[in-house]
Amino acid sequence: MKFSEKWLREWVNPAIDTDALSEQLSMAGLEVDGVDPVAGDFDGVVIGEVVECGQHPDADKLRVTKVNVGEEELLDIVCGAANCRAGLKVAVAKVGAVLPGGFKIKKAKLRGQPSHGMLCAFEELGMAESSDGILELPADAAIGQSIREYFQLDDVTIDVDLTANRSDCLGIKGLAREVGVLNGIDVKEIEINTVEPTIDDKVEIELVDSDACPRYLGRVIKGINLDAESPLWMVEKLRRSGIRSIDPVVDVTNYVLLELGHPMHAFDLAAISGGIKVRKAQQNEELVLLDGNTAKLNTSTLLIADHEKALAMAGIFGGEASGVKEGTQDILLESAFFNPLAIAGQARSYGLHTDASHRYERGVDYQLQRDAMERATALLLEIVGGEAGPVVEAVSEADLPASKSVALRRERLDRVIGYHIEDAKVTDILTRLGLDVSFESGQWQAQVPSYRFDISIEEDLIEEVARVFGYNNIPNVAPTAALKMTDHQEASVPVARFRNELVARGYQEAITYSFVDPKKQALLHPSSDALVLPHPISVEMSAMRVSLMPGLVNALVYNQNRQQSRIRFFEHGLKFIKDESAENGVRQSAVLGGIVYGNTHNEHWGIESRKVDFFDIKGDVEALLAVCNDPARFSFKAEASDGLHPGQSAAIYADGVKVGFIGAIHPQLQKSLELNDTAYVFEVEVDAIAQRKLPEAVSISKFPSNRRDIAILVADDVKIGDILESIEKVGGNQLVDLNLFDVYKGKGIEPDYKSLAIALTLQNVDKTLEEKDINEVVDRVVAELAKQFNASLRD
Repeated sequence: MKFSEKWLREWVNPAIDTDALSEQLSMAGLEVDGVDPVAGDFDGVVIGEVVECGQHPDADKLRVTKVNVGEEELLDIVCGAANCRAGLKVAVAKVGAVLPGGFKIKKAKLRGQPSHGMLCAFEELGMAESSDGILELPADAAIGQSIREYFQLDDVTIDVDLTANRSDCLGIKGLAREVGVLNGIDVKEIEINTVEPTIDDKVEIELVDSDACPRYLGRVIKGINLDAESPLWMVEKLRRSGIRSIDPVVDVTNYVLLELGHPMHAFDLAAISGGIKVRKAQQNEELVLLDGNTAKLNTSTLLIADHEKALAMAGIFGGEASGVKEGTQDILLESAFFNPLAIAGQARSYGLHTDASHRYERGVDYQLQRDAMERATALLLEIVGGEAGPVVEAVSEADLPASKSVALRRERLDRVIGYHIEDAKVTDILTRLGLDVSFESGQWQAQVPSYRFDISIEEDLIEEVARVFGYNNIPNVAPTAALKMTDHQEASVPVARFRNELVARGYQEAITYSFVDPKKQALLHPSSDALVLPHPISVEMSAMRVSLMPGLVNALVYNQNRQQSRIRFFEHGLKFIKDESAENGVRQSAVLGGIVYGNTHNEHWGIESRKVDFFDIKGDVEALLAVCNDPARFSFKAEASDGLHPGQSAAIYADGVKVGFIGAIHPQLQKSLELNDTAYVFEVEVDAIAQRKLPEAVSISKFPSNRRDIAILVADDVKIGDILESIEKVGGNQLVDLNLFDVYKGKGIEPDYKSLAIALTLQNVDKTLEEKDINEVVDRVVAELAKQFNASLRD
C-alpha cells in the first residue's frame, strides 16, 4: 500500500524523521518497500494567472500569453497547450527555474515571439507520467506563491508491503493507529458526523446469502452534479497513493478506501430494477464488467444484483451497465461487509485483482460500514451536491464474526520472549492496540477489536507485545548451554535406520507433495474419501493424499519418461485420512513406502537380466521388518488391496493388525497412470516398526545339532506360511531352525496337490539328543500337520 507521509501525519505526528518512521514500520512487521518523493526535483516555479491569451501569428498550435506572477511586469510566454485561456491560474517556470532532469528555463523566441518562461504540466514537474495540457489551479490560488509550497511537495510516498494478516493497516486510519501505538502517542481521528436525510427515497435490500454477506448498507443520493471537479487536495492525496482521479464519485469512494481502509461502490440508480439482492451467481450467468470484458460467472461467486440482473461482482468489480457514467444524476451508495472466505480466490479465478478484493479477502472491519457510508456521503454532498436519503441496512447478526476474547499468561509471555516486560507496559501496549484489557492473577484477558482478524490465540498477543515493545529493545542473552544426556530408549528404531536399509538395497529417497491429483488418487484408491482443498494451487494438487502411492507413481513416470529403465524410490511422509474422532476430523499417519520398476540389477555382463517381481520387493520389506528383530510379530497375508493386482498383493500384519500392503499395481491401471511396465509398491505404518525386540544373551549349546528332512503332500490351496507357523508351535524349544527347501508339482504328484520338502534342525542346550527324542518331535510335527492340513508323508 502506498500513502503520503503528510497525510499520515495529519492523523499522528511522531517526533521522528522519514527514515526513522520507515525503520520503525519495518521493524513492527509493516515492511517498507520504498520511499519516493511525490514530485520531481525543481525550483523557480510559481503560481501565475493568464491575463491575455491570443493566437500566435505564425503557428496554428501556439498561443501568445501574458502572465501575472506578482511582479511589476507581465511575463510574455509562448504556450502550446490547448487548455490555455485567459483567467486561468497556472504553474509558471520563470527564467532561471530548473525543472526535473536539470532542464533550465531561459529567455527564448518561438517563431519570432519572445517567451520569458514556461507554463508547466504535471508531467513536466515530475508529478505524473503523462498529462493533458498545462496544470489548472483553483481560482483562489495565490499569485506568486511557490508551487512546491502550494502543493506541499515537501512530502514522500511510502510503499508498505503488508503481510496478509494485517488487513487492518490497509488504510490511513489503521496505519496511524499502528504508528501511535509504536510511539506511545494519541491519534487524532477525523470526526464523522451523521448526515441527516433530506429525502425519503430508498432501495430495499435482501440478503439471499447472509453467510457470505452478513451486512449491507445502501443509501440513495439524488441530484448530483458529475460536472463538478474533485478538490485538488483530494486529487493529490489519491495521486500520492498511486490512484488517478477519474470523476468525483469514484474519487470519493477511492478516498474513503484509502482513508478508512473500507471499499465502497456507487451504482447508477436508474440502472437498478426493484431492490438489491445479495446472492450467488446462477448457472451460465454473465456480467459485463466496468473494463468492458464479459465474465462468465461461477456459481460460487457472490453478486450484487437487482430483481432482474447482476449488477456487480461483490467486493471485486462493478458492472458496466450499473456504473456511474456521464449523465448520471442519482446514485446508490454501497457499504458492505463480505465474509473473507466468500471473496478469497474469486478475483484470481477471473484473472482480476482490485483494491477492493485485496482488502475483502483479507478481512475488513465488520463494524466500519456505517462510518464509511457517513464519511462518503458528507464528501459527496460537499463536492457534487444533491440530496441524501436514509441509510438502509440489512444485517444478519448471527452470521457476523463473533467477538473474541484471548487470554495471555504472564509466565507464558516471559518464557516465549525471554525477557520480562513490566505489567503496566504490557497493559498499555495492548490497550493502545485497541484491545479491551483486564489483568488479574498473572493473566491478561483481552477483548479483540473488530478490525483485528489476525488475533485469536495467546501466541498472537505475545507477538503483538514483542513487536510493539521493539525486538531491538529485548536484550541479547546468550542461551544457557547446560549439558544433559538425552533420554533415548534403546528399543526405539529411528526412521534413519530404515532409510539406510533401503538405500543399501539400491533405493533412492523421494520427497513428493502431500497434495495430489484427485483423479489419479481415485484410480489407486477408489474407496477412499480424500480431503479436498477449498483453494488449491491447481486442480492437479487439490486433494490430500491417502497414501504415498500417487506421489511415488508420479515420480516414477517422470523418470520413466526421461529414459530411466530401472527405478527404485522410497519415501517417508504423512498420509491424511478422514476421521471424525481425530482432532479437526483428520488423522495423520506417518508411513514408509516404496516403488520398484524395471530390472533387478543394472545391465552387467556377469549378471543375468531379469525383471523385478513380487518376491523381490517382498524381500526388501522383510529386510525392513528384520530391523525390528522380532519376525514372529509380522506376517504377510494374501489380500486384495486398492489399485493392486489381486493375485500379486498381500497385506502386512503386525500383532494381528493390518499395518501396510505390498503388491503389483493393477495391469488395468497402467495405461491410465502412464506406466510402460509393471511397477511394485509397498507401504507400512512407521509406528508399527518403530520398536525393536532387544536381543537377550543365552548360552550356546555345546552339543551337536541334528537335521531331519520331511516331505509332505498337501492340497494346492494350503498356504505354506500356515504350515511353517504350525511346525514352529509344535516343535518346541528343541526346534532351532526351520527351512522350506523344495516345492514340487508334476510327475508322481496328484493334480491339485504339491510336495513340500522341509528341513527341521533340532538341538538341546543341556544334552545330546537321542534318536528317540528326535523321532518324537518329528512324529509330533507330522501328526499335527495331518490333523490341521490333511497332510501326508510322501513316499
